[in-house]
Amino acid sequence: MTTTGEEHARGRTGPWWWARWRSAVLDGSLALVSAVECGAEGIPFARDAGVPLSAGIVFGLIAGSVLLVRRKWPIAVVLVAIAITPAQMGFLMGIVGLYTLAACELPRRVIAALAGMSLLGTMIVTFVRVRQDMARGDLTLGDWFVPFAAVTTSLGLTAPPVLLGLYVGARRRLMESLRERADSLERELQLLAERAEERAEWARGEERTRIAREMHDVVAHRVSLMVVHAAALQAVARKDPEKAVRNASLVGDMGRQALTELREMLGVLRAGGDEGRRVAVVPSVAVGEAAVVVARLVEAEGAAEGPCLSELEELIGQSAAAGMVVELSVEGEVRSYAAELEQTAYRVVQEALTNVHKHAAGAKTRVRLAHRVAELAMQVENEPPPEAASASAAGLPSGGNGLVGMRERVVGLGGVFVSGPTEAGGFRVSAVIPAV
Repeated sequence: MTTTGEEHARGRTGPWWWARWRSAVLDGSLALVSAVECGAEGIPFARDAGVPLSAGIVFGLIAGSVLLVRRKWPIAVVLVAIAITPAQMGFLMGIVGLYTLAACELPRRVIAALAGMSLLGTMIVTFVRVRQDMARGDLTLGDWFVPFAAVTTSLGLTAPPVLLGLYVGARRRLMESLRERADSLERELQLLAERAEERAEWARGEERTRIAREMHDVVAHRVSLMVVHAAALQAVARKDPEKAVRNASLVGDMGRQALTELREMLGVLRAGGDEGRRVAVVPSVAVGEAAVVVARLVEAEGAAEGPCLSELEELIGQSAAAGMVVELSVEGEVRSYAAELEQTAYRVVQEALTNVHKHAAGAKTRVRLAHRVAELAMQVENEPPPEAASASAAGLPSGGNGLVGMRERVVGLGGVFVSGPTEAGGFRVSAVIPAV
């Protein structure tokens, strides 16, 4: 059942088959008037038929009261009106019955057949009565008046109620159709609003995940190197003051770089703050607002100029300055890629080197970068650390999100990510990203 049907069912307050008390009162009043009319017309009918007067009156009252069920059984009302037409009674019942029949949702052939029967019956009865009146001398008009009176009377009693009923029925069905369409549109808008809220929430979740990955990569790598240099500074502070000064300078440079990258990400968050609030206020247009938010975030992120492959040597140099033995080999023709691809490749190498600092301090590491025709491949592989205890020498914690973040980045660009231990006891991280 549609929403309109449910409201209609809930809105039924009248007795029996009536939807409202007003309709019941109207039909009761019409039935009372029709019964009085038919009862009064039953008196001459009883005289002409030669039956008792009371029988004619009772017959008229019963026949006229049939109009009470016009909404439930309109066909029965019309048939009764046609049946009592020869007795010259039930004119109100015939008019109201034809109107109700035409306004109902019945097949047009049924309406046409009953209307034709009523027209024909009224025409015959009128023709006979007028002819009898002219034969008795009550009317002195010509013979042309008999068919004219029969046709006009039958048309006047049949055509107007049928046409009015057809118009009212068509208008009622049109209004019902418009109401159902409005209900359907309201449900669709509500569904769209719910989907928009879900998409906006999904977009916010994706953005939170992306920001979490960025902050993890920045903080984990820079702070890991700072901890390694701080440990080295503590070890050589008294023995080699000059090296201690260099390590302190490196710690300061890395701290400033970490702060710079964090400021860039916080700037991206501030750029999308107002749009996010508008999405929460107007959920029905959340899709458009979410698109604006994402566009602004992407635009702001692009303006921030994240890391690229040209900074890879500097990244490896920082790890080498922290005491890691690391080699970089590049295969293929060096060329530029999309900013997101270069940033992802940089972050993969960065996080892999951070994991070496955390879990295999002092291990020899090889970084391979291959520029192929339609893809960019990278691999970071480290040998086993020289001592088992060196893995935790710097006391670096691990949250377990590094490999997950790398995989999400690579898979998000349609690439393949593989990581795991090597047969020699080291660890290998490999990623292949489509360049198209």
